[in-house]
Amino acid sequence: MPTLYVDLDPPAEPPARLGGDTAPLVYFLSFAYAARFGAQHELARASELLRRGAHTIDLRPLLTFADHAADDPADEKELERIWQEAAPLAECCRRVVEAIDADAAVREQLAEFPTLRGLIEELGRIASQAAERGARVRLTYAMD
Repeated sequence: MPTLYVDLDPPAEPPARLGGDTAPLVYFLSFAYAARFGAQHELARASELLRRGAHTIDLRPLLTFADHAADDPADEKELERIWQEAAPLAECCRRVVEAIDADAAVREQLAEFPTLRGLIEELGRIASQAAERGARVRLTYAMD
C-alpha cells in the first residue's frame, strides 16, 4: 500500500501528517505525472481536465515528488531537488479542490477515489500553514 509523506523544512511541531490512507493521493500524483505520456487511467483523465479546459491549473507543485527511500547518491540528490516553496503547492491544492467541487466531469473521473478530494484539501491546509511560517515542503512516497 503506497503512503505519501509530507516533510517540512523547518519541521513543524507536531510533525505534518496526512490522515488515513494516502494511497489514492499517491495514485493521483502518479497518474497525473503519467498523463503527459498518454496514460488513459481515469486519474490521468481527471488530471488532464484540471490542467487543460476551463481550469488550466498548474499541477507542477503536486507533481514534484520522489521515492521516500534514498538508496544511492543520485536518490539523495533527487530528495534535495524536490524541496519546494509551500505557497504554490497550497494554491494548487486549493484550485484542484475548487475544480472538483465545481466540475461534474472531474468528479466523474474521480468517482472510484472518494477520499481523494479530502486528501488534497488536507495537503493544501498543511502547505498553507507551512507557507505562513516560511517553511518548504517535500512530497515523497513509499510502497509499504
